[in-house]
Amino acid sequence: MHVDVKGLMPDSHYYYRFRVGTWISPAGRTRTAPAAGSDAGGMRLAAVACQAYQDGYYTAHRHLAQEDVDVVFHLGDYLYEYPVDAAGGARRYNDRTLPDVFNRETTTLADYRLRYALYKSDPDLRAAHARHPFLVTWDDHETENNYAGAVDENGSPREQFLARRAAAYRAYWENQPLRAEQLPQGPDARLYRRLAWGSLAQFDLLDTRQYRSDQAYDDRPHAPGAESDDPARTLTGAAQERWLLDGWRDSDALWHVMPQQVCFSQRRFDLTAPARVSMDAWDGYRASRNRVMAGAKAAGVDNWIVLTGDVHVGYAFDIKDDFDDPQSRTLGTEFTCTSIASGGNGSEKPANWDTYMKANPHMKYYDGRRGYVRVELGREKAQVDFRTVSGITQPGGSISTSASFVTEVGSPGLKSA
Repeated sequence: MHVDVKGLMPDSHYYYRFRVGTWISPAGRTRTAPAAGSDAGGMRLAAVACQAYQDGYYTAHRHLAQEDVDVVFHLGDYLYEYPVDAAGGARRYNDRTLPDVFNRETTTLADYRLRYALYKSDPDLRAAHARHPFLVTWDDHETENNYAGAVDENGSPREQFLARRAAAYRAYWENQPLRAEQLPQGPDARLYRRLAWGSLAQFDLLDTRQYRSDQAYDDRPHAPGAESDDPARTLTGAAQERWLLDGWRDSDALWHVMPQQVCFSQRRFDLTAPARVSMDAWDGYRASRNRVMAGAKAAGVDNWIVLTGDVHVGYAFDIKDDFDDPQSRTLGTEFTCTSIASGGNGSEKPANWDTYMKANPHMKYYDGRRGYVRVELGREKAQVDFRTVSGITQPGGSISTSASFVTEVGSPGLKSA
């Protein structure tokens, strides 16, 4: 059911519900953005990602439903294509048994529709949707792990994978708050789009899956080399890249926020040189990243925030003009929002914490637990809080703020709050 309501007042809360015959749904709440160009003083957002149902409970969504935020950005992996067993995986149900239809990988339209039905049966996820408007973009698992454009993980025939992608994209559109403009045409869908919060912020939601070149070096961690650094390689596709850079050039917004999927900042895995990096993230597409960074500088984007999902950990980065020179200019900041459930409980300091923090001096924070990021944008600064839950393999975990950072208008870079 998609109802594209027109004529709503700007900067207002609305409540809604659905009626079918004698059945009336619970009430939901949403809100509208301030009028275009208006002098909005501030806003709060949350960023979430990666909610593998079989890895645990959606405790973070339960707490998110109680937060005072204006909008939630979902940055991908809303569902996972992997099988879910009769016990619900790590949920270990003792009061129900899931049918065998879920205990297989999703490949058909019916499979994907049923998987959304399973995920949306979760009361904590429903509570978050009922409380806040969501702005969504996909990553890989809504279709298939680490796919790149028309190439899947297993090297299937192109026509076969595009049929699967068409099914996945259709089910995604049917089950997400998306407008008619995002309705897929076969295996293609225009998901990247631009929204504004008055004159305070411009949001450029990216799609880094549908148009990307295949990962270099068989998608294994590898030091950057001729294959990955080929300037013809792209993460966004040429049309989306032009759209992004043109949108920055034409913008008068104070903050430019780029919600997207995979780590933008350099992330070295080793202390030795040459260090390995991820071929699935922007590190595997450095020419593409360089073009985006050059476009940000050319457009005079001073207050730039990148929001990222995918990695199931929380990171805070300074985006450096030259990641190999810690003294180079800071262009913006990046925050990864960890996962809602993927990866299980996680730990405060993963085993590679020391290595990553030493190998990446622009990395200011690293935490492996579940949760989300909360951001308050103002006219003078932005404050970012990493909200972390105590655990997810049992329902009812608590939440706390594990770290807070501030980045000031006109002075990019992270400071502890």
